[in-house]
Amino acid sequence: MTPSLWRRHPLALIVLAQLCGTSLWFSVNGVGLSLSRDLGLSEADLGRLTLTVQAGFIVGTLTLAATGLADRFRASRIFAISCLLGALTNAGFVIAAPHPPLDLLLRFATGLCLAGIYPLGMKLVIGWTPRHTGAALAWLVGMLTLGTALPHLLRGSTLGLPWEWPLLGASALALAGGALILALGDGPHLPPPGGKARLLDGLAALRERRFRAVAGGYFGHCWELYALWTLTPFLVAREVARLGAPEAWIPWLSFSVIALGFLGCVGGGALSRRLGSLWVARRALAASGLVCLAYPLLPWAPPGLLLGLLALWGLAVIADSPQFSALAAASAPRERVGSTLAVMNAVGFALTIPAISLTTALWGLQGSWVLWWLLPGPLLGLWAMRGLRELPGQPTGDQETASRRT
Repeated sequence: MTPSLWRRHPLALIVLAQLCGTSLWFSVNGVGLSLSRDLGLSEADLGRLTLTVQAGFIVGTLTLAATGLADRFRASRIFAISCLLGALTNAGFVIAAPHPPLDLLLRFATGLCLAGIYPLGMKLVIGWTPRHTGAALAWLVGMLTLGTALPHLLRGSTLGLPWEWPLLGASALALAGGALILALGDGPHLPPPGGKARLLDGLAALRERRFRAVAGGYFGHCWELYALWTLTPFLVAREVARLGAPEAWIPWLSFSVIALGFLGCVGGGALSRRLGSLWVARRALAASGLVCLAYPLLPWAPPGLLLGLLALWGLAVIADSPQFSALAAASAPRERVGSTLAVMNAVGFALTIPAISLTTALWGLQGSWVLWWLLPGPLLGLWAMRGLRELPGQPTGDQETASRRT
């Protein structure tokens, strides 16, 4: 395939590569029940493995911002190298799983590598498709959602095989994603890489009131999102047991609940082109918060109803994420958009650590009532965005030139 044909549909290639690369993120969670059975890991142990990935991602994004790597080197090369190293560290977990703390160290390293995949994927989208960024990023975050769900699908399709197979499958997918981006290259709508950068450059956008409000909404979203994704197999397992259904249903239903977020992202992206990114972000965050409030109040409800409510939550909980990214990118300095998004990701993902730690530690004591610990995320996020308005002349929030107006 010639380079011109290869680059005719850059967004499709970027989102496919994102799907493959982010399959590393929850690869261990996809086989969590098998690890509990074969290695005796508890819910808290699985929570710690997830936390170390988040911690690695945070350190990685801060490193990108502090060193300026996200803006000094080609995004496609950073993405491809991160996929290669992430595939190796994820595969190494197969050997390290029974040997703490080596298992935690490798999951931390995987998180470091993911810092070169997710934020750089956003930068590649902006570089190739600067118009309608909200809709384009919706596809990217939708693929992140499918990538998160993919380990559960891999596990469901390999039932009866050792738990190592889904992990190795995720590593193979990451290698494929890195190869796609390496062949695609960087987009034509970004300044050339180079120049010096400091961590403060990534924080420069915080001086803008509008950016601070958008970031506050994003931080509330992060508090809720990853903790819910971590708890999804536990919530599904509870309802499957109440149904008296086979345990084999758990990975398939967990995949479905998380993967529905892809439709939420893409649908929200389409709405953002007509109604605005801010409109979509506000309503998705509010809908997610309402489900979070209602779910623990319905322990008596039929399992099918609760699984349906969980599916609705999976649809709404991620739909606001690409719109927050689009709104943030519109306010970031153009020459430092990679560093700015990396810093915002780092702060947001730092908030996932206490949320995941708290909910997984208390799951055994509180069951589904533990979900109310996630409520401060949507509530504070909506409060942070109070008074925020769509920019005049920019109803979709998609134009990069929307920046710097409050």
